Amino acid sequence: MGKDRKQFDKNKRYMVTGGAGFIGFHLSKSLLEAGAQVLGFDNMNDYYDVELKQARLCELKGKEGYRFEKADLADKEQVFALFEDYMPDIVINLAAQAGVRYSIENPDAYMQSNMMGFYHILEACRRHPVEHLVFASSSSVYGGNQKIPFSTEDMVDAPVSLYAATKKSNELMAHAYSKLYDIPVTGLRFFTVYGPFGRPDMAYYKFALKIAKGEKIQIYNNGDMYRDFTYVDDVVEGVVNILCNPPEENEHGAQYKIYNIGNHSPIKLMDFISELERQLGQEAEKEYLPMQPGDVYQTYADVSELMGDFGFKPDTSIEKGLGEFVRWFKEYYQIL
Repeated sequence: MGKDRKQFDKNKRYMVTGGAGFIGFHLSKSLLEAGAQVLGFDNMNDYYDVELKQARLCELKGKEGYRFEKADLADKEQVFALFEDYMPDIVINLAAQAGVRYSIENPDAYMQSNMMGFYHILEACRRHPVEHLVFASSSSVYGGNQKIPFSTEDMVDAPVSLYAATKKSNELMAHAYSKLYDIPVTGLRFFTVYGPFGRPDMAYYKFALKIAKGEKIQIYNNGDMYRDFTYVDDVVEGVVNILCNPPEENEHGAQYKIYNIGNHSPIKLMDFISELERQLGQEAEKEYLPMQPGDVYQTYADVSELMGDFGFKPDTSIEKGLGEFVRWFKEYYQIL
């Protein structure tokens, strides 16, 4: 792609599933600020605080070109009806049941949302052809891979959680539909996304809440873990670069491509916590625990393909990213 990449086209019609979610909200905001039309939809489930999802939607409400529908990917008729009514040019599927540990507690939710829900999106794109389907995969697909950094060329056939298995399955399903029905598809493996309006089930957000309340934080594997923390604005920029650039045919004759979107700079968990403490101005009481089922020791993104095709790679520092998160966090929770 390289030099021939297209600029973002504000005249396309964009559909964002998971529109009230963390990345979905930030992406929708960016698209609307660029002058595009956006249909967001979300089932508004209570996996985490629904008020936070409502607060995100309040930020988008009334913006020119925005429409929101409460709908569930698991309901095929709802999905088909939205496609038929809106006729999107480009679909960004961010809706999914998230979380590695929760997939051990409630596997049914992952099969309904991540498997059946994604199948319904693929079927809708087949019935109402789109110019490009972009979908969220996850760094979790790399499982316990020892080779670092993680490359999209690596084998990812040994998931260590059901969540990871559903995301790998999505990639396989997408490739099949791309090949069979000429649907241009790009999958994005996100690496530990953080920032304002984030997800309260993520470790950094949980830490901030507990530190603010003076409660003890739980640190797994005794703090000996590394994560490729990626700031949400970098993720959005990466997605926007890709939207109007469907992939060329691969060796199997499918317009299909996978990219990593990560900071390419793993941070030791304890260093991340120290920076969060510094930004909050409070030190946390800590409880050290063993590694949890489904967790991995390290994530580390190889973003050479993203850089080669789009001249872009995430680069926001932890200091800047956590600074932005803490500013938002204190304002949202009215912490002086």
